[in-house]
Amino acid sequence: MIESAITSKGQTTLPKAVRKALGVSSGDRVRYVIMDNGEVRLLPVRRLSELFGMLAYDGPPVTLEDMDRAIAEGASEG
Repeated sequence: MIESAITSKGQTTLPKAVRKALGVSSGDRVRYVIMDNGEVRLLPVRRLSELFGMLAYDGPPVTLEDMDRAIAEGASEG
């Protein structure tokens, strides 16, 4: 179990093991998510540039018309 103290200003230092597990370093941002059961989750905030290419598409190029058609077909199925 890893712990850290909270200062009088409500600040804390993330221990090295936590920073490593989250993949964050100095200057990065984190997000606190408060769950219904009172549990708090700490998540790294990723820059848009870091997300680029994560959903790679290996197929042939798709036109805007193809996308519109697929959207229309999906909407009519629902």
